[in-house]
Amino acid sequence: MTHADFIHLRVHSAYSLLEGAIKIKDLVDLCAANSMPAVAVTDTCNLFGAMEFSLAAPPAGVQPIIGCQIALRREDRAGPANGGRQPDPDQLILLVQDETGYGNLIKLVSRAFLETDSGQAPQISLEDLESFNDGLIALTGGPKGLIGRLLAEEQLDAAKASLKRLADIYPGRLYIELMRHGLDIEARIEPALLDLAYEHDLPLVATNEAFFADAAMHQAGNALICIADRRFLAEDDRRHLTPEHRFKSAKEMRALFADLPEAVDNTLVIARRCAWFPSPRDPMLPSFPVPDGQSEGDALRQLAEEGLKKRLQAHVYTSAMDEDERQKAAKHYHHRLEYEIDIIIKMGFSGYFLIVADFIQWAKGEGIPVGPGRGSGAGSLVAWVLTITDLDPLRFGLLFERFLNPERVSMPDFDIDFCQDRRDDVIRYVQDKYGQDHVAQIITFGSLQARAALRDVGRVLQLPYGQVDRICKLVPNNPADPVPLALAVDKEPQLQQARREDPMVARMMDMAIALEGLYRHASTHAAGVVIGDRSLDELVPLYRDPHSDMPVTQFSMKYVELAGLVKFDFLGLKTLDVLQKSVALLANRNITIDLESLPLDDAATFEMLARGDTTGVFQCESSGVRDVLRKLKPDRFEDIIAVVALYRPGPMDNIPSYINRKHELEKVDYLHPDLEECLAETYGIPIYQEQVMQMAQALAGFTLGGADLLRRA
Repeated sequence: MTHADFIHLRVHSAYSLLEGAIKIKDLVDLCAANSMPAVAVTDTCNLFGAMEFSLAAPPAGVQPIIGCQIALRREDRAGPANGGRQPDPDQLILLVQDETGYGNLIKLVSRAFLETDSGQAPQISLEDLESFNDGLIALTGGPKGLIGRLLAEEQLDAAKASLKRLADIYPGRLYIELMRHGLDIEARIEPALLDLAYEHDLPLVATNEAFFADAAMHQAGNALICIADRRFLAEDDRRHLTPEHRFKSAKEMRALFADLPEAVDNTLVIARRCAWFPSPRDPMLPSFPVPDGQSEGDALRQLAEEGLKKRLQAHVYTSAMDEDERQKAAKHYHHRLEYEIDIIIKMGFSGYFLIVADFIQWAKGEGIPVGPGRGSGAGSLVAWVLTITDLDPLRFGLLFERFLNPERVSMPDFDIDFCQDRRDDVIRYVQDKYGQDHVAQIITFGSLQARAALRDVGRVLQLPYGQVDRICKLVPNNPADPVPLALAVDKEPQLQQARREDPMVARMMDMAIALEGLYRHASTHAAGVVIGDRSLDELVPLYRDPHSDMPVTQFSMKYVELAGLVKFDFLGLKTLDVLQKSVALLANRNITIDLESLPLDDAATFEMLARGDTTGVFQCESSGVRDVLRKLKPDRFEDIIAVVALYRPGPMDNIPSYINRKHELEKVDYLHPDLEECLAETYGIPIYQEQVMQMAQALAGFTLGGADLLRRA
């Protein structure tokens, strides 16, 4: 196969928010279709897509070049000459050569966000470049770069001085960048750029700043810029992209720079010099402080055994038990505890359990309400005895293997709820314990869904709000399973009619379809926090969310974990605030409530549930669930669990049968005699994932670890 003889070094992916219109997967496909062996992503001031790009490109035979369009702070700061306004920063393109260069680029991009004054675009100084220059190749940035701007302003001496400084920072690694998008400024400064290159013996490189895939995307690309700038397409003085800001073929670029073939050749030289990109790392946990002479595994075993004694005394032993019954129960719990601890230590997750237990115990000690536990983590006895959860997994038949499978090594993940008002206190405790620079929240990206894309495009086209609103309401709105706009148009005759009757509406729909799914903004994940074993800017680039006072990773949940960081969930749950306030209000009336020791067999509570009087009861307050409760008339705690599990798409079909079987209006069928033990609690209807695992074990002899793999499949 013959490779293309040009490499794109200036691509803006969809992670150049509201600028780039090329998704990572589409970029890889474009390279493969054009036989390009490598490509550089240089998103605007960020590395949001670096890990995704590094994983997506190699399987397609494309070498990923990690880069960034850095914003370089102007040395002519705000002053009377420009009305006190801070001048726009210059551009500089940095490309990663090796692992050291990647680390330096992470430092620079993180510094741009974390150390730039609020209200300004993230930017860095020339001094920062000097501090973190190794392993990076620099391109001068075209007309919007430092050298290009000075030449456009006819400051030739200043341009020469700045070029020398950049060449000193990047010895043998600085390229003078030439662009030909048909803009006047490019043609005006090119002769001077050539003179400087030859005078200073610096290599040239030809680039094409690609914001969209092809010429057909030109107008949609401009609409995206208008959405970002809150401008209208009809305005002349707005930011413009030309049809040339597309992903051009090597043939087009060779023809465009036919007079300077060495500038095109150098794209291949740079690609060969930039052969390193990040790959997934194993999880890295901070070390948990343990007593001298003890390992984390020893410390976990000791704390778990002490915790089990307390839990047995408080929650398992009853006054009706004789000594033999107590010893039998203790043996059963100890056996399960040893089994779990051995697996946790063998898989190397002792530190994870110690860290989670530590901040949960601190929160409870500070009177901060913590949820009793949910998700698969409730299946761990170790979690229960360490007070990470408050549900006895043996009492409710929960399986440890669903949480931590010895046959499939993956990080454990506790879903932890804190009261909303004091969640930040727990995070501050973690920051103080492990270091401010070791803890960060996780970024998340909001995308342009069908209705939002229509509204945004309708605004930049200046269509009447009422008309756009009517069209949007014809598009199905289901956040859990969004319907693509093109499919919505195909299925809705009124949308087809509106498209036929009004060319502007047709234009709006076409643009919205082209932009749908692109990232609109970055924000902070509601729960995810990472804790590193070193300063996080040594591992991942960091971002500053204007609405948060702590750093945020530039990689989203999936990719931050692949980068080696371990995620902890700190979810703020308003229900816990309500419960705490209720207990306090009752205390004012001399009524004492201990939420941890509430009985699960209170007859009056079941009568209330059977009446459907559950307004304000978590997960039981919707009219649908209340109707089910009235028909079911629950009289045991297991019925409440079943209702919450059944009331969701798919399992809902089994609700009538569950109710009829409970009230003996329908025969209980276990499908096979061997399944009676695991399905008796739910009248022969498989409801829980644990039951799926137990069925595989009972019928096919699966281990619980193997049954968990089957469940996942």
